[in-house]
Amino acid sequence: MNRDLLSRRLKQLGHSVEMAENGRQALEKIAAEEFDLVLLDIMMPEVDGYSVLETLRENGTLDRLPVIMISAVSEIESVVRCVEMGATDYLPKPFNPVLLRARVNATLEKKRLRDKERLWARSMERELDIGREIQASFLPEELPRVAGWEIAARFSPARQVAGDFYDAFPLGSGALFGFVVADVCDKGVGAALFMALFRSLIRAFAQRAFDAPSSSDAPPLVSTIVATNDYIAHTHGASNMFATVFFGVLDPATGRLSWINGGHEAPIVVGASGVVGRLPPSGPALGMMPGMTFEVRESRIEPEQTLLAFTDGVTDARDVSGALYSEKRLLELVGEDASTAAALLERIGQAVSAHSAGAERSDDITMLAVRRTG
Repeated sequence: MNRDLLSRRLKQLGHSVEMAENGRQALEKIAAEEFDLVLLDIMMPEVDGYSVLETLRENGTLDRLPVIMISAVSEIESVVRCVEMGATDYLPKPFNPVLLRARVNATLEKKRLRDKERLWARSMERELDIGREIQASFLPEELPRVAGWEIAARFSPARQVAGDFYDAFPLGSGALFGFVVADVCDKGVGAALFMALFRSLIRAFAQRAFDAPSSSDAPPLVSTIVATNDYIAHTHGASNMFATVFFGVLDPATGRLSWINGGHEAPIVVGASGVVGRLPPSGPALGMMPGMTFEVRESRIEPEQTLLAFTDGVTDARDVSGALYSEKRLLELVGEDASTAAALLERIGQAVSAHSAGAERSDDITMLAVRRTG
């Protein structure tokens, strides 16, 4: 009688209705068809309302399908239990036509809004997936192959798109090669857009400065960084976006390294006996203000030494309690001898992943290792 009464009244309101005689039939119908709303009695043969609700909660159906419980006024404690289990609302027996119409319409309207939100979220997820694919194309497809040297990189974004990037490319008609590790401020889509801009500017300005004769007295490395800094500061100053950048130019024949560190984490030079030195900042982050001064410094990578450049996502990785992985632990880890550049990055990646297991990733992780083998 209750099913028949509910069915007729819902049809009068313009809804199509399917009925189930017990909880087992209800679960079978819900699994086989798409519904917008379930009106569920607590007391049913074979499978009761509690079990139906628990099954829907366990298989995730309650996330998309609202359930209104049907109960007598004397069963209010049971209704409270069902709401705690995930039911959306309840209707008392006997049915009041006005209350029935109001609660059904309100529940269906909420479902329509949630469906629109899910559709929008899926479309945004797809857009971010496309953005991730495009951003990945900005990273080098393969790293330069240089006799007597190993170059390895590791890139792990915290979200679909990242603000970190690395790059490595030949310069000076192939006699030199440059490599960059950078971290754009902030996270998400904005940082990812500026990541693409910084990467493109640095590579374009570097190739022009090193490959084409210039009347400027500034060294090519300085002119590259200054041009990038001034373009961002002048053109996009209102966005308040900047990036920390380490840019090194290596002569493979001699191991001579010219570098500028624009406010970035100091890369580590490590040898067979442990950490040899650091390459600290020699200027500010890029893009903050035009006309900033950057100093070129010189180093030398000896045989069996490795240069490790990284972003702060490594040292700032947090565990479930919020404790940082820390620079101290990184220095201790890299001080242990690694057979190859790739093996070093793999060891660091595993250590950081183990430290942050179970915790939400808060920052991108990027590393680049350059090792002189002989």
